Amino acid sequence: MTTVAGRPAVGSIAARLERLPHSRWHVKVRFLIGAVTFFEAFDQLLAASALPVLVKEWHLTTGQATFAVTAGSVGMLLGALAAGWMGDVIGRVRTVAIGVAVTALAGLAVALSTGIELFALFRFAQGLGIGGVVPVAATYINEIARSDKRGRFVLLYEMIFPAGLAAATLVAVWVVPNLGWRAMFLIGALPVLIAAVLPRHVAESPRWLMARGRTEEAERVIAAIEAEVARSTRAPLPEPDAAKAEVTAEAGDERDTRGRLRELFTGRYLRRTTVVSALWFVAYYVNHGISVWLPSLYTKNFGLDLSSALVYTLLSNVTGLLGTLIVALVIDRVGRRPALVTALGGSALALLTPALTGAASGGQVALFASCTTFFVYAINCGLYLYSPELYPTRNRAKGAAFGGLWNRLGVILGPVVVGAILGAGGSLTLVFAQFAVVAAVGTVIACFAVETKGRTLEELNS
Repeated sequence: MTTVAGRPAVGSIAARLERLPHSRWHVKVRFLIGAVTFFEAFDQLLAASALPVLVKEWHLTTGQATFAVTAGSVGMLLGALAAGWMGDVIGRVRTVAIGVAVTALAGLAVALSTGIELFALFRFAQGLGIGGVVPVAATYINEIARSDKRGRFVLLYEMIFPAGLAAATLVAVWVVPNLGWRAMFLIGALPVLIAAVLPRHVAESPRWLMARGRTEEAERVIAAIEAEVARSTRAPLPEPDAAKAEVTAEAGDERDTRGRLRELFTGRYLRRTTVVSALWFVAYYVNHGISVWLPSLYTKNFGLDLSSALVYTLLSNVTGLLGTLIVALVIDRVGRRPALVTALGGSALALLTPALTGAASGGQVALFASCTTFFVYAINCGLYLYSPELYPTRNRAKGAAFGGLWNRLGVILGPVVVGAILGAGGSLTLVFAQFAVVAAVGTVIACFAVETKGRTLEELNS
């Protein structure tokens, strides 16, 4: 076994994870973490599905409607910061479990709200959980994946997020008109059951345990994983690549187990943090700015009934899911940077078209919005793969969550800007035009992204 300073090296753990064939263990872990991610996505979009009803039921102004939407986003922003620190200190799995419990319990409180003030307060609390869970869960999935197939492995898992968004809209098509908006939040509270069982069925990341100096525990966990994989594949495991073990051992020897936030802004990490933060902001500014207002635009601007509006919104989520699938299948071959540049450029073109030609009907808006989400969802999921790759284990959750901070700023500002434009009597053409400009700027920024394709997490941070 490779050792550094008399103890097993991080690199030896990485090499042992790298040699594991795909197995039922990977499927089990991806399913359980994926179930968490599915419901976090489901809960994230609930406010958008409920908004058309709340506007009528509580006689909300445009400002109050914006407040209702952004309260959860502010919670997600703060939750991302807190969870990034927690994920690097108390562990990935424990942090995810706590976040899921907060999301579910706050969702129950939202369902009991009697006015916009309580709705916003409990939605803020729910946002704390949602914002914390997703980046830390993505960090965990990155840390158990093989470098040669990490893009596909992580992004097929990340498809669960747009699937959760689509499911929220699909369920809302029937539930909101028939059972009311409160029923949606009750459904979104179901993952509280997952929070109770997750730590017992998903092992902590061996990379994180080793980086924290918990060597014996890391050895027990990796040995248990190897035994489970060997049982499920019914074949001896291949030997770890000796050359890769040496390289990753040297690269991954993290003697200082205390990751510091300031490291994200020094040396090589300054460029990485700057680029990935900007990409997070652009992607979610465009995505959330469009998705949150779509149901209300369809009903208010084009006179569609609620069911038709939600069906159009569902179409956008389905095309987003398709875009995520395509990028998952090609990203390990084409690389992260080309995929991000292409998707951002496609988003800019999809948004520029209605800005130049106008959008005269709900059907046209649905078409352009669906083309946009095809590209934007691919960017969003790609960033959940890309961000954790850029940082060492001791700071990986912080790095991923700091990107989450900028994504939440985009989530907040996107709907606010749209609300301000519409509230001031601005046109949908102006809405699409400003989104097109932001996406075009993101395309240029993506050209400066560091390529991470095919390299271990330790090699990328040596």
